[in-house]
Amino acid sequence: MTISKHSDQFSTAGQIKVEDLTEIAAAGYQSVICNRPDAEDGASHAGSAALATAAGALGLKFAYLPVVANQITAQDGAAMQQLLDQLPAPVLAFCRSGNRSTNLYRLAQASAAETATAQIGNRSSAFEVVIVGGGSAGIGIAASLLRRRPDLQVAIIEPSDHHYYQPAWTLVGGGAFDIQKTVRPMRSVIPEQAHWIQAAASAFEPDHNRIKLADGSTVHYKQLIVCPGLRLAWEKIEGLEQTLGKNGVTSNYRYDLAPYTWQLVSSLKQGTALFSQPGMPIKCAGAPQKALYLSCDHWLRSGVLNNLQIEFNNASAVLFGVAAFVPPLMKYVEKYNAKLSFNSNLVKVDGERKLAWFDVKDQDGHITRQEKSFDMLHVVPPQVAPEVVRNSPLADAGGWCEVDQATLRHPRYANVFALGDACSAPNAKTVAAARKQIVVVAENLIAARENRPLATVYDGYGACPLTVEKGKVLLAEFGYGGKLLPTFPLDPTVARGSNWFLKVSVLPWVYWNAMLKGREWLARPTKN
Repeated sequence: MTISKHSDQFSTAGQIKVEDLTEIAAAGYQSVICNRPDAEDGASHAGSAALATAAGALGLKFAYLPVVANQITAQDGAAMQQLLDQLPAPVLAFCRSGNRSTNLYRLAQASAAETATAQIGNRSSAFEVVIVGGGSAGIGIAASLLRRRPDLQVAIIEPSDHHYYQPAWTLVGGGAFDIQKTVRPMRSVIPEQAHWIQAAASAFEPDHNRIKLADGSTVHYKQLIVCPGLRLAWEKIEGLEQTLGKNGVTSNYRYDLAPYTWQLVSSLKQGTALFSQPGMPIKCAGAPQKALYLSCDHWLRSGVLNNLQIEFNNASAVLFGVAAFVPPLMKYVEKYNAKLSFNSNLVKVDGERKLAWFDVKDQDGHITRQEKSFDMLHVVPPQVAPEVVRNSPLADAGGWCEVDQATLRHPRYANVFALGDACSAPNAKTVAAARKQIVVVAENLIAARENRPLATVYDGYGACPLTVEKGKVLLAEFGYGGKLLPTFPLDPTVARGSNWFLKVSVLPWVYWNAMLKGREWLARPTKN
């Protein structure tokens, strides 16, 4: 028995025997469809009745949809699609050689697409393009698509009432930005032409061009854009959730906690301040040390830095992933007299006792658990792909939405694109990356709709404005492989006051008034 896998949900095979069903069940299949007529070739093969009985005994669902070779109709494809909608997946369909089952599957896919197209304009649950996620990437790509094609029927699936400008939360934690200016009502940022579905996606079903929502409803699409962001896994650090926002434990990675960071920083006069960074990938890999630098700068200016013991615990083995920026950053580490602890991962917190535990790996790979006391602890949580992506056929081995890193299209589902923090491209997970990915996805998705080559290529661009002190920023811009991609003709390894103005004043304005409006200022990827 030779099985041909067409997707994670569907496979085909030639004629099977009753004894093959045990192997089929062991391989994880949930349903079997017989597409070969019982009387074909003088009924010399296992019949559907015997196969159905044996399948039932093994817990497999069985369906009989016989078709004659070279006489398959569109109605047969629709019937096949109906079975695929009803039967639990993965499904194995078979005929004499597997060819009829394969052709039926193709007709079924065409039938599903035609059904979705017919539903567009008649039902709010079917659209030409569906975007999952209303964050920076989701709103930005919706706006860019609608600027290019104003008549495109676009839906955004997003449960939240509010939209946040997260890059400013580090500034809030350093006393340099108003937290209220980082949030707006979701309704105010969604493009007027887009349809907002205020619900959470619970399952992707790309073989059927549909998404299940948490309320039990279904949304159909012709093309899908996946950008739900990532999930902050606070629960992976024992005891953390019980003490966040009190006992000196804070994080700039949450809207309600960034002001508490500044409260702690501005009131701390002596003692120990610990800063943590988990293993990669995380949102903006520079953000954990930005908190360190801005805090130290305040303590230095306040004359209390010498009364503090400061330690940066990094689960990684290096200070920053792009080597060119390490020397200038080390000058600030030395200026602030901060201790660096590499391969040190925060695993447990007891806020009431002001204790934190780190798993520290030595050069031989051995791990020991170390207890450290603190007066202030700034935590960056582990970060993972959302479960709705991780548990779907769209996911790669790491749980992220799989994409071709150049075109940002899914390698197995040609009508699916992804961008932002949830996609598998090996770039830094930053708003700056999403800003350039938006152009790539918008142009390539439209090219796919119009049967043109996908000509726009993503270079892996990401940017991390490293706030090394209040008033100066080291603007790290880089692409795949750590290649430096500076926007301006200046030495990117030098911290500048102009970059501070860019970070604090220009970029927030650009975000709200350009990126989320489909205006692509300096957003095109570089030419190869």
